[in-house]
Amino acid sequence: MTQLRFRTSALAYTKRRLLNKCLLAPHSWKGLAAMLLILLVATCAPEKGLDPTFTVETVPQRVPVEPGLIDEASGIADSQAMDGYLWVEEDSGNPSQLNLLSHAGKLIGRLPVPGVMNRDWEDMAIGPGPQSGVSYLYVADIGDNAGGNAENYIYRLAEPTSLTAMVSSVDRIAFRYADGPHDAETLLLDPLTRDLWIVTKAADKARLYQLAYPQNTASVSTATFRGEVPLSLVTSGSISPDGTNIVLKTYVGIAYWRRSTKEGLYAILTTQQPRSLPYLIEPQGEAIGFDKAGNGFFTLSERGNAASVTLNYYKRL
Repeated sequence: MTQLRFRTSALAYTKRRLLNKCLLAPHSWKGLAAMLLILLVATCAPEKGLDPTFTVETVPQRVPVEPGLIDEASGIADSQAMDGYLWVEEDSGNPSQLNLLSHAGKLIGRLPVPGVMNRDWEDMAIGPGPQSGVSYLYVADIGDNAGGNAENYIYRLAEPTSLTAMVSSVDRIAFRYADGPHDAETLLLDPLTRDLWIVTKAADKARLYQLAYPQNTASVSTATFRGEVPLSLVTSGSISPDGTNIVLKTYVGIAYWRRSTKEGLYAILTTQQPRSLPYLIEPQGEAIGFDKAGNGFFTLSERGNAASVTLNYYKRL
């Protein structure tokens, strides 16, 4: 509020000065028109990092997911290779596999991820990687409720084009935090830089860590701390395919940031207040992901004690 009052008073002061100059020179109509245009642009210009034009439906499009099929969804990604389908992962206690879910909420099949374990998969992302023109899936084994993991893992694999396609190889990106273990449930892939970002699930302010591209797959890296995010208990996040829209979700809301293609991700997330987007509270919502066109985003909840859950789609207006 202090910043808003400062901006408002400064604008009012500028307006008074311009009007005084115009009154002293009443015949300078061209100058008056130019000054009024400047004032109009200054008044209507949005705050840096915010985009008032980005909004989504207040009530999402909801389709039921049959109970017992995907009860512990922890990450979701809209397939770039198969139109109309989503990849869904589940967290600890479940097999090392990815579920293929239709946009209609129907389970199509499951894809085993060979050579890795599901210690606590907590988020996933989709987008560019080492090979140009190839879509990659990133599975984040970053959950650490007990705070005892010396290392964390992100598994990267080329997105299969069908459920019958073989997963030929899986890259393991191992990392640790310089300041000790953290519980985290959020992975972000920046499609503009191919950097990976981890947001911790802190009870006060979340911490933001970076694994810059190209990520090391031969040894354990140390994730770079980039600052604090003004949110707590962050459970998932996503960046739109064009890299300009960022969402982080908690159990009770969705936070939104806008950035230009020239702005660094950490500068946006750690220095600017987000804008709240509509969100229908879920039983235990821990998954969010933009659709492949950037026209909206999906959410999916763990079932917990609920009778069932729905796949929700928030269409951009």
